[in-house]
Amino acid sequence: MKSKVNTTSRIYLDDYVLQKDMRIRMPKEIIKNLRIKPGESFFEIYLDLKRKEIILTVKEV
Repeated sequence: MKSKVNTTSRIYLDDYVLQKDMRIRMPKEIIKNLRIKPGESFFEIYLDLKRKEIILTVKEV
């Protein structure tokens, strides 16, 4: 695992490969810490082109 410099409140978890069917695996730490349920929880997806970042936020329903 590569070492990342944390300059914000972000927590680096791991690197993942984009699957051929466009899926990205979620680390188990996210499921535990955010109390989300696979197959039930929704995310809002944002794209920051300037920083080349994809941001996922848990959607409150």
